[in-house]
Amino acid sequence: MKAQIQVTEGLQRKLNVEVPAEAVKNAFSKIYSDIQKQVEIKGFRKGKAPIATIKNMYKDRVQGDVAQDLIQKHYPEALKEQNVDPINYPEFEFEDPSESKDFSFSAIFDVRPEVKLTKWEGLEVEREKLVLDEKRVQQVLDNVRNSKASLVDVLEQRPAAMGDTAVFDFDGYVDGQPLENGSGRDQQLELGSKQFIEGYEEGIVGMKVGETRTLNLKFPDPYHSAALAGKPVEFKVTLKGLKKKQLPEMTDELLKEIGANQTVEEFKKTVADDIEQTEKKRIDDAFKNRLLKKLVQANPVEVPASLLKDQKAALIEDFKKRMGDQGMQEADFDAYIQKWDADFSNSAAEMIQSSFLIDKLAQANDLGCKREDIEAKFEEYSKQTGIELSRIKEWYSKPEQMSRLTYMITEDKVVKLLTEKAKIKEVDAKELKEEQN
Repeated sequence: MKAQIQVTEGLQRKLNVEVPAEAVKNAFSKIYSDIQKQVEIKGFRKGKAPIATIKNMYKDRVQGDVAQDLIQKHYPEALKEQNVDPINYPEFEFEDPSESKDFSFSAIFDVRPEVKLTKWEGLEVEREKLVLDEKRVQQVLDNVRNSKASLVDVLEQRPAAMGDTAVFDFDGYVDGQPLENGSGRDQQLELGSKQFIEGYEEGIVGMKVGETRTLNLKFPDPYHSAALAGKPVEFKVTLKGLKKKQLPEMTDELLKEIGANQTVEEFKKTVADDIEQTEKKRIDDAFKNRLLKKLVQANPVEVPASLLKDQKAALIEDFKKRMGDQGMQEADFDAYIQKWDADFSNSAAEMIQSSFLIDKLAQANDLGCKREDIEAKFEEYSKQTGIELSRIKEWYSKPEQMSRLTYMITEDKVVKLLTEKAKIKEVDAKELKEEQN
């Protein structure tokens, strides 16, 4: 076997391998012999058909099998001989082998970049100050009260206002003709809830009970009915009544109704603690992102093209799923991807560079994931979720899940080290620089 490594561009390499004719002939003979033992051909006992007959019948199939057999055997040997370590699965190039000739194939792949740690101690990073807003606690309390609110009639003589629930009749017209399924009687609509098309609820605001008003509006474009998308529409609306929400007092009894067996003060503390934990995690995650961005900026690493392609595709797929769950249309998604293509590429490149740097720092500082780290994490997850330890371990017995867990543990260790060595400046949220994005 002869092997030669060729630098193509960047981190891409092409490994050219030549397998001598004798080895090729042996591979053909082995596969033909295996077929001879297995197949039944009319006129011959099983395993007794002449090799010439086998060759005539199975030549096309055998060529593919021989190529696969030769590549599987000689590719690892060639890698070892050339002392090269691919970072991705290769693309193979070859022609069908011939029984009497040398067999040549090429493998194209990327290699791991050289990682140099120029500066990792003393990174200057901003961290957002933790500020707890009492309004957020009050908002949760208001939501509880709203969940048990009742509607009562507005008795005073006044115009409709945002927040009221309007009781009304309406008839819709498009091009002077009644709109199909476009009328209703005794409809109830909370003004400001944005349940109707733009301008509808605003048009009712200011009306008095008994008043009829014509609203000249437009259907949005796009719209679920393509025939109506962007078309002018006229709604004749008669306001028949107004209702408003009556909120109950926040009491221990109200909390029991929603299944919270706490006093009001205990509930407030629970809500405040939850908000604090959520804010701490958000701030920690944002700080980690800025810290790793600084690490990458101080220690640039060449990015393998194959990894960049895969990571970018994964980011786009994740974004597509999240936006799809929020109702983003396919056309809007495609337009967004085109507009922010460079951002996806940059984010993918930074993630790959930071992973190489994390590995390098972990090796240099003995911060790799150990068995006791994994066991401790299992215990932590079990306590947090209430799931039995055995089920946690069963989930992470899958190689893909275990790989993610071990990397996460290693990353956490490295981030802790970087944080200890960093120069951190705490600032208000509004003062954070845009580099966090």
